[in-house]
Amino acid sequence: MKARGQKIAALTAYDYPMAKLLDESGVPFLLVGDSVGMVVLGYPNTTLVTMADMLHHTRAAARAKPQAVLGADLPFKSYDTVDTALANARQLVAAGAEFVKAEGGHEILPQVKAIIESGIPFCGHLGMLPQHVLEEGGYHIKGKKEAEHQALLEDAKALAQAGVFAIVLELVTPPVANEISQSVSVPTIGIGSGPDCDGQILVTHDLTGNFPWFTPRFVKPRANCAGEIKSAVAAWKSSVET
Repeated sequence: MKARGQKIAALTAYDYPMAKLLDESGVPFLLVGDSVGMVVLGYPNTTLVTMADMLHHTRAAARAKPQAVLGADLPFKSYDTVDTALANARQLVAAGAEFVKAEGGHEILPQVKAIIESGIPFCGHLGMLPQHVLEEGGYHIKGKKEAEHQALLEDAKALAQAGVFAIVLELVTPPVANEISQSVSVPTIGIGSGPDCDGQILVTHDLTGNFPWFTPRFVKPRANCAGEIKSAVAAWKSSVET
């Protein structure tokens, strides 16, 4: 798709019906993201998501048997060492994931290489790393400083050389995201990183208005599902009561 200049639309799916709906809508790239922690499980951030959570939701989404490629996030602390990363990646594949994703560049290259060498496709993730939100004190745009710019570029090139098939760029300043996209042969999938990445990914709940209590600034909801649900329930409740 990158070679053809065809933009890649990617979305998150955490269960059977959403994976099925997104697949029937023609979305080619689905991710069981650790964002399930916030929009489904009610956690304040992704650091509380466990392997048990990810396996449960990966199995649910995989039961939809989507034609789309379906992957899953390695959650916080599940890839600290090569051995744990490989063991947990294999568990996600056994649950139905066709690829795994983890956050970081040079610091996780041994884990990345081990997973790829075992035959499991790997998607990188650079820029804002949600699993590091506590140590960084919030969510910040990356690449504004020259040191960050160069580190992101070097990390992207290292991941591509290691054999990743795609790289998510989260909250990377658009000029740097564009430069990275032009510098690596694998597709970049942006989220809040401008229009020049090879594709875009969103948390589906943000796109469809299913999580009205918080919407990232870079998201334009295309539906108000929460409002529709409330209206439907109110109408039904009224009919029962009368």
